[in-house]
Amino acid sequence: MRTPRTLIAAAVAVAATGLAACGTTEDSGGSSSDEKAITITDARGKKVTLDGPAERVAGTEWNVIEYLASLGVQPVGVSDIKGFNQWDSAVTLDKDAKDIGTRGEPSLDTLATLDLDVLFVTDQLVGDSLKQIEKSIPVIVVPGGDAKDPTGQMFENVDLVAKATGTEDEAAQLKKKFEAKLTETKQNVAASDLAGAPVALNDAYAEGSTVSVRPYMPGSQLGDLLKQVGFENAWSSITGLKGDPVYGLAATDVEGLTKLPDDTQFWYTGNEESSPDIYTETLKGNKVWTSLPFADGAVALPPKIWMFGGPLSMIQFLEQVDAIVAKA
Repeated sequence: MRTPRTLIAAAVAVAATGLAACGTTEDSGGSSSDEKAITITDARGKKVTLDGPAERVAGTEWNVIEYLASLGVQPVGVSDIKGFNQWDSAVTLDKDAKDIGTRGEPSLDTLATLDLDVLFVTDQLVGDSLKQIEKSIPVIVVPGGDAKDPTGQMFENVDLVAKATGTEDEAAQLKKKFEAKLTETKQNVAASDLAGAPVALNDAYAEGSTVSVRPYMPGSQLGDLLKQVGFENAWSSITGLKGDPVYGLAATDVEGLTKLPDDTQFWYTGNEESSPDIYTETLKGNKVWTSLPFADGAVALPPKIWMFGGPLSMIQFLEQVDAIVAKA
């Protein structure tokens, strides 16, 4: 199974002209069936025409799977269902959904059995998978993210999926729900003792005896939300530390943590189902980590909040921010 870390590291930034994913419904004129047709311009700039709102849909990436389920469209095919359920608790998948393989390389044989109206993918498919799939199934490519405007890109993605599935009203309600929660959390942070504090949000993983840390820079979805609700990004104070152009993630190590401000609020994500807690277990006796002024106050966010998910996952994250500032 490819881990979330591996998939993110393997992501290739899409050209700027291709990232501007937009959905359009075009009037093709003619028969009534033509009038029901929906033409979508996807992340490649390619126009994909569907006979009507897609009902039997599948997705290779978990953000799209969450979009679909949150819009009331249960996908009939999902890549790595076990992994999805370990990392994303914002939505519940139908028990009849079929596992279509890995997120980077779905099973062509399984896809062929699902009678799909459309398959949603991101730019992470390996080799010629996309070309092979498109021989028999309409495919819409959705950007994985955009570090220049992560929240805006998330909603562009949601709108694209909504246009293809005829769920624009549900998308509008989803956005309204998110914005209400964002406003509430912003008010909670402003009224707390942590208002304006530098926050270093991250996740970490171990390979042998080496621990790697992944900082969530301002261009990450969660980093963007932290900024919007009134925090400083502690990672921005480290010279030369930059996030990737798609997901806004950077890379450092335990020694790199010594460059953070002493008053840093250190928050991290993880999932005990896939790996041990790096900071309380792996680094328990590490003198560099334990000597840091913020080590004792490090906060582990609850598992199963998908860091790269849709509005419902972002609402889950904001709820945890509320809980943290309430205890401050």
